[in-house]
Amino acid sequence: MTNVELAERVGLTAPPCLRRVRALEEAGVIRGYHADLDPASLGFPITVFAMVSLRSQAEHDLAAFEAHVADIPEIRECHMLNGEIDFILKIVASDLKSFQEILTTHLTPAPNVASVKTSLTIRTAKSTSGIPVIID
Repeated sequence: MTNVELAERVGLTAPPCLRRVRALEEAGVIRGYHADLDPASLGFPITVFAMVSLRSQAEHDLAAFEAHVADIPEIRECHMLNGEIDFILKIVASDLKSFQEILTTHLTPAPNVASVKTSLTIRTAKSTSGIPVIID
């Protein structure tokens, strides 16, 4: 959406709208812009969620795990959880063999990993980025 379109939608003229958007960017509220890409069309038809339990939840062990998964490009999301599972990961792969390789060479042998449980996505009923924004 252009700045002019945004300004019309929120009831401002273009210059103050642009100033507000830039202020939101500088404040870190708007963290970036991206294209919504279709993973399957780009060679990643497999999406798997992996639930990871660690042996230790000491802060340095949590940080080490987060640093480890940050270096694996197929791991697209990593969320620390409250409860029995320490982390949930969203992983994309070109096929089941490549997912198995990620699992067996990068994830399960990683330091401090106690267990990994995976679920293969059958279909996605909803996938919406960002947060709900309501404009009155």
